[in-house]
Amino acid sequence: MEMVKVTVDNQQVEVPKGSTILEAAKKVGIKIPTLCYHEDLDVKAMCRICVVEVVGARTLQAACSQPVSDGMVIITNSPAVRRARKINLELLLSNHPQDCLNCVRNQRCELQSLADQLGVQQQRFRPKTKTKSPRDESTAALIRDPEKCILCRRCVEVCHQVQSVGAISPANRGIDTEIAPAGGVDLNDVACVQCGQCSLVCPVGAIYEQDHTERVWSALADSSKHVVVQTAPAIR
Repeated sequence: MEMVKVTVDNQQVEVPKGSTILEAAKKVGIKIPTLCYHEDLDVKAMCRICVVEVVGARTLQAACSQPVSDGMVIITNSPAVRRARKINLELLLSNHPQDCLNCVRNQRCELQSLADQLGVQQQRFRPKTKTKSPRDESTAALIRDPEKCILCRRCVEVCHQVQSVGAISPANRGIDTEIAPAGGVDLNDVACVQCGQCSLVCPVGAIYEQDHTERVWSALADSSKHVVVQTAPAIR
């Protein structure tokens, strides 16, 4: 296997040719923040949170998708990098509901965690006016909340690539772009098998499992019922 030498924040590392900047940084223990990236899915480089500086390059590069080259010198924490990451995150937050306390992903939200990590403490940008999409509660297993979607495409990738179902895809254009079932129908009206893999990879609260906890407690408290637990496996 052909290897190349690169320098990440003054640390030289040797990695296989074709590796990304993100992979090279991980090898020397340097953590680059990411949002749309998921190690089990194809790289889309949508969020631009992982941008880094490459000496000699005209613009900042996305670490998750940019392959390294021999002799490349990478700076992951320069003032320009920190400023770009913060602005990109602020733009995402400007079109995101500010109801963290009531969100199912509160304290487990990757967007919330990044805001804390990058020092985003106030909203500087005004939200753009877009068509509001209603919450989809049509299935027994999942709830889809388009207002919280950050268009990272993780759910699309896992639905198409891993599960081979293709129940959801990008729809509309520009500010009205959303991830939804084709034709503007509910999730219950397409080939969704309610496996839950989309909710597993979603970094925010845009798609999550229905909570039947109270119904379970009620069933357990009902002495006239014999309660049986069954695990439903995801499709493969």
